[in-house]
Amino acid sequence: MSTLQQLALAVALIIAAVATFSGLIHPGVAATPESNATHLEGIDTDTVEWTLKDEAYWKEVMTPLQYKVCRQAGTERAFTGSHNDNKSPGVFACSSCGQPLFQADAKFDSGTGWPSFHSFIDDKVSEKADYAFGMMRTEVNCSRCDAHLGHVFDDGPRPTGKRYCINSVCLLHQPAE
Repeated sequence: MSTLQQLALAVALIIAAVATFSGLIHPGVAATPESNATHLEGIDTDTVEWTLKDEAYWKEVMTPLQYKVCRQAGTERAFTGSHNDNKSPGVFACSSCGQPLFQADAKFDSGTGWPSFHSFIDDKVSEKADYAFGMMRTEVNCSRCDAHLGHVFDDGPRPTGKRYCINSVCLLHQPAE
């Protein structure tokens, strides 16, 4: 493991510890099943005005962990998400609205315990400054429904040098056809 990867892992573990003690991680929820996607079944997800959905809607259709992470910018525990070790070809989509976010071939093993990607699909992810926990990070969100996905760091591999560190609970894997 390189020095940069060791540093990234140390930072990730510190963030996870702080999040756990601050209540941002929902410790009583098992990692599986972590996401509910039944609200996406049988609808054309491209025609829904996702940003008009209120908190009551999201609480009703999401698991407690999914709601805590996607709608309240929480964090799942490292190494507990079902997509951390998923190496299957396909696309990773937003578990809130179904929008494709990351190609599986952009995924890499960062050693942090969360799925990591070096790039995202077109304009499907938005970024904003996050000053929580007394540090400056860049939060990443789904550009369609504004679900919190995770954070981006400048310690990733080529070709971008970016590490999009994403909570598994925010993702649905769509296998390649």
